[in-house]
Amino acid sequence: MPPAPRTLALVTPVAGFLLGFLDFIWIKWVPYPFAELGNSTATWAVAAFALGWWVRTGALRAAVAATVLLIVAVPSYYLAAALLQGDDLAVIAAPSSLLWMAFGVLAGVVFGVAGVWARTSGWRAVVATALPVAVFVEEALRFAGKARTGYPGAWWNVAIDLGLAALLLELVGRTLRGRLLAAAVALPLAVVGTFAFTAVGG
Repeated sequence: MPPAPRTLALVTPVAGFLLGFLDFIWIKWVPYPFAELGNSTATWAVAAFALGWWVRTGALRAAVAATVLLIVAVPSYYLAAALLQGDDLAVIAAPSSLLWMAFGVLAGVVFGVAGVWARTSGWRAVVATALPVAVFVEEALRFAGKARTGYPGAWWNVAIDLGLAALLLELVGRTLRGRLLAAAVALPLAVVGTFAFTAVGG
């Protein structure tokens, strides 16, 4: 059953706070190479997807909830950095934080809706299943690029990301045919995402 509106309104900001706060804890204390999963745009995108999946029905409702999740997670992350590492709280309102919140709006809409679409059928289900797979494949491609420039241990992260992509394909895909189609869609999406990250980072 889809969550009641009151339940969703309560769970979403709490989940956002936990996502940001626990993400910082993960980065700070989980050993490498798994620590990189905390510092991962793919992890946050899949969290938005998972919330949309939980919402089950109502693309608009899922988009709003996933957007709130990611927006709340950003200041929560910096709050954890301030409390646990002594960072300046002013960074919460810094332009970089606001930029990440803006990206959170975009990712929340896309992946929140995808979480709902993944429960449907036809092309929407294929694209929706491909999206969470694609973000981990895209991240694996970026780590492969780092590995070629001598980034220590990056090939471990490539393996972890590809393993998670395969796991998501298995968990989200509902049929063998759907998984195969989603894999075929995920690969070009991952390449496009890699170029997009390069353009933004460059």
